[in-house]
Amino acid sequence: MKPALKLILITLPIIALGAVVLAYVIATGAPPERIALAERATPVRVITAETQAVAPHVIGFGLAQPARTYEAIAQVGGTVDYVNPALKKGGILPAGSVLLRISPADFKLAIAQADANIRAAEARLSEIAVSETNQIAALEIEDEALRLRAADLERTETLFQNGTISQTALDNARTAHLAQRQKVQSLESALALFPTQRVVQAEQIAVYQATLETAKLNLDRTEMTLPFAARVASVSVEAGQFLLSGQTAALLDGIEAAEIEAQVPIAALRRLLRSTMDDTPAIALDPATMTDVLRRLGLSAKVHLRLESEAITWPATVDRISDTIDQRSGTLGVIVRVDTAYSGVEPGERPPLTKGMFVEVSLRGNPEDGIRVPRSALRDGRLLLADADDRLRAVQVSTALVQDGIALISDGISPGARVLVSQPGNVVDGMLLAVTEDAALMDWLAAAGDAE
Repeated sequence: MKPALKLILITLPIIALGAVVLAYVIATGAPPERIALAERATPVRVITAETQAVAPHVIGFGLAQPARTYEAIAQVGGTVDYVNPALKKGGILPAGSVLLRISPADFKLAIAQADANIRAAEARLSEIAVSETNQIAALEIEDEALRLRAADLERTETLFQNGTISQTALDNARTAHLAQRQKVQSLESALALFPTQRVVQAEQIAVYQATLETAKLNLDRTEMTLPFAARVASVSVEAGQFLLSGQTAALLDGIEAAEIEAQVPIAALRRLLRSTMDDTPAIALDPATMTDVLRRLGLSAKVHLRLESEAITWPATVDRISDTIDQRSGTLGVIVRVDTAYSGVEPGERPPLTKGMFVEVSLRGNPEDGIRVPRSALRDGRLLLADADDRLRAVQVSTALVQDGIALISDGISPGARVLVSQPGNVVDGMLLAVTEDAALMDWLAAAGDAE
């Protein structure tokens, strides 16, 4: 059959029949079902706002150092006779221990010589007193002789005037009188020197006494004693060695207390001080002012030594601020004192806080009340809330403290409000929410920020 005939007799009738069936179905069929539009809820996680206290804190790190050190420096030179057997690196010595002793022979000889000089000077002083007494007696005699010479001269002058004696006799009388006056004058001059000689001799005795005291002091200095309990850091002396004056024999670290200069970010420390001080518009960053502020605030401090999964803690007190700022890290040193560095030591369990330990220092202020929320929930000073109708509401809030992973809200929301902790894709005020409470996050917030 020809193609044109097939088209007319077969294809066209089939197409016509299909068109008729389609028209009948459309004409007699029911209209399509209409689906009403409904609002879709966006799933979110929320926490219930609760008022809690958060202690502002800051963390720093530093090396432990002894609060006191003792450098055993020889004040006198000499041969070392004795060295304490416990004076070895790492050894611990109690207060009052004799570290070493220098031979006292030379200093005992110096004491004996000073004593002899004092006795000689005192004898000379006694000699001066006897000489003065003798001179006074001699002066009395010479004064009497002078009076006799004066009387004789007076008689001779009378006889000369009467022409009884010659000029030669008168001159001889005058010469004898002048000679006697010269003797009296010499004795008076000698007596006038005795007070000065006595003062000079007394000063000489004082010099010898000072020499004696110095010799005794040097004798005491031959024995070095430890003023406080300490641990030996280094030793550079042994028995039989000649120790020079000014030479260091040993270095010892006190064990009563330790200090840590914790490097703390300046901004974090300033924020801690601001949160602790009331109505303070600004805080000077000079060390003297900040040290005084820290002592008045009574900040609490703790020192932590991290050992794998364990942490050993010592209570500490904030003592002072370092005098310099680290130029590389921009941190300021806060020096804390631990008075129990060697207390409660348990071998294998709790070591002492010794020099060179790298430790963590936490400083804490007074707790503040507010509503804790995750820091990630705070966006540009706003929080997203779910209202009573499960609708989204954005509110502006004020923060009292932001640290670590939490923010403390002081104003803007009330306890019981539901705070979104997951961010919806599109934020539209009033949008419907499918709310799920995040119990695990609430438990974490309840523990985060609590004082240790």
